[in-house]
Order: sequence, then structure tokens, then C-alpha cells
Amino acid sequence: MAKKWLLSALLIAIVISLVSPAYSQILRPAEPEIAAKAWILIDATTGKVLLERNADEQLPPASLAKMMTTYIVSNEIAAQRLNEETEVLISDNAWILGGAKTDGSTMFLSPRTKVSVLDLMHGVIIQSGNDAAIALAEHVAGSEYAFADMMNQQAEILGMRNTEYLNATGLPAEGMVTSARDLGIIASAIIRDHPEYYKIYAKKYFEHNNINQPNRNRLLWRDNSVDGLKTGHTREAGYCLVSSAKRRGMRLIAVVMGANNDESRARESQKLLSYGFRYYDTKVVYSAGDILKTGAKVWYGEEEFLNLTIAEDVTLTVPRGSEKNLKANILVSGLIKAPISAGQELGQLQVSLDGEALVDIPLVAEKSIPKSGIFSQLFDWIILLFTQLLS
Repeated sequence: MAKKWLLSALLIAIVISLVSPAYSQILRPAEPEIAAKAWILIDATTGKVLLERNADEQLPPASLAKMMTTYIVSNEIAAQRLNEETEVLISDNAWILGGAKTDGSTMFLSPRTKVSVLDLMHGVIIQSGNDAAIALAEHVAGSEYAFADMMNQQAEILGMRNTEYLNATGLPAEGMVTSARDLGIIASAIIRDHPEYYKIYAKKYFEHNNINQPNRNRLLWRDNSVDGLKTGHTREAGYCLVSSAKRRGMRLIAVVMGANNDESRARESQKLLSYGFRYYDTKVVYSAGDILKTGAKVWYGEEEFLNLTIAEDVTLTVPRGSEKNLKANILVSGLIKAPISAGQELGQLQVSLDGEALVDIPLVAEKSIPKSGIFSQLFDWIILLFTQLLS
């Protein structure tokens, strides 16, 4: 009986050893089919593009243009050229072009009243108010036309190569275009540069003039990890959504442009986010200050050896389960000769995955090493001379 049990246990162990490697593999299905004109999925921390289709095609931005409007206002506040409590006069122009009598989204501002910058920011972000966007543009730049010029300058600074703004609202204008990739760039900038104002994008409701309006981003109600960003819709642009979510310390941004309806843009965005979180990881593989090479030889210095490190974290977005295949290559730039300053670049760290280069950053000196005395330097010089002759 004992022999039969032992034989059965052995057979089970063999089967498990043969089968378990298959179970350890992460199976990744084909990329999801997205019902839209263009889309992109990126990691907000690393900028890694996970999925894309027609990401550089120029398309009308609709109200997604308002992300740049609020970004510039946030910049002005951060630079102390604007205060969020400042009262902004609502012009007749803002009311006529974007107010209650229009067919567009509005904050329902009353003309010739005053509203704080912060409330107008809420009205632009949550209610997608065209009147609020125009009022802010006029307050910051004097006119919406001048503000559009600021928008284009900022787009160029951020590297948005396929974008041209003509107004602060995204209302249809011939020649006003953007792309899914560019919208990912401005979304990343909002999250990175102004986290205090990015929090507004997660709010579900905002009330002004006794009118309580919901945020049009349906994902805020469907997925607790989603905390932004912005919807857009015109006949020319179709239904658009830039969304962002954070799970397990990983933040993704999905851009969907030209969907068929409100429900579709939410559903297709959710597909992108779900795919990214399921099949990718973003991790710090090396931290700033980690010693990557110990005991590098130093010539002509008071100390003979030096450790090499990195000045910044190395954060990578890779397919889940592939971390074990990462390869690091450390290159030292020739002979290391004193004097050496802490942080001085002395080599390169290269990280690749399956032959694809992911990172190429400087290796730096962990500390400073001054020159040694004259006799020690002479000794090192002789050793180097003989080494070179023998080689």
C-alpha cells in the first residue's frame, strides 16, 4: 500500500513539474478592437505607449480643447500671476457665445456678474461650460483669440505636434485640430504638473446658479479607479473621451476619439484601461542611489576604488511577468581618473527587454575623490605605462 502511495505521489509530482511552466506563462490576447476613429493608451509615469491606432491623425478636439484651457489657468495660478479667488467679470461675449441661450454645454453664467477663478475652473472641467472657458480666456489674455495663441505656444512647449487651437472651448472652427497622442501629452501634463487641480476632474457634480450638473465622464460612476479627465462631442468630432485611472500604483491614460455615441466612448475607453492594467506593470526597477557597480578602479586618487550609482529612479512599463527577462548592461567610460566629483557621469546603464532597448541613462560617481599626493600619482602613472606597453 505504501509503495502504491509513493508511486502515485511521484507520478503527480512529475505531472505538476511538466504542466506548471505552462501555467506560469502570462497569456496575452490580441489587442482589443476599439470602435472609434483614433485611440491611444499610455502609462502616465513612463510615457510608454501600450496601444494605439491612428494616434497622430489630426481630428477636431471638441471640448477636449478645454484641458489646455485649464492647464494654462493652472500655470498662471502656480506662477502667482493669477489667484484662484480672483473674481472674473463675465462678459456679454462669453454669455452670447457660450451661455444659456446656446445649444452647447454651459455653466449658466449670468452676464456682467463676477465669478471666482476656481469656480470657473470647476465649470469648465465638470460642466464643460463654454461660457466659463471664454470668461477665463478673456480674463487671462484679454481676448479669446489672444488666449488661443497662448494655447498654441504651450502646445509647442509640450511637444504636441499635431495640434492647432483657434479658441478656448473646442467649438467647431475650421483648422482647429488635435490628435490622440497630443491629448495624451496634455493629460499627462495636467496630472504631473497640477495634481491639486487635477482633483477637480474626479468630482461628479458641480452646482452654480442653483443648477447642479453632473460630470459627463460616465467612467467616474463605473470604475472607482478612474479619476478623470474630460469628455468632448461635436458633430464633426464625434464622441470623445480622455480618461485616466490608477491601480496598484500604476496610472494609465486612455484617449478615444470619434466614437459613435456617449455609451460607446465610455465602453471603448474601459476596454483600453482594462487591457492595460491586466497585461502590463509599471515598476521601479532601480532606485536613485542604488549601487550598480562596486569597486570601479580610480587612478591618481586618494581612494583606489569608487562605487557607481544612478541619480534618478528607473521606472519601466513592461508586459506583466516579463521582469525576469530584463537585462542590464553597465558600461564604464574608459579610465576613471581623479579628481572626481560626486554625481559626475562616468558610464552608462542600459536596460533592455528581449533585445529592445528601454533605458540608457548615466552612471554617476557615488562620492567625490580628490587627487592623491605626487608620489602616489607617479606610482599610478608607472603602473598605467607598463600596462599599456604590455597590452
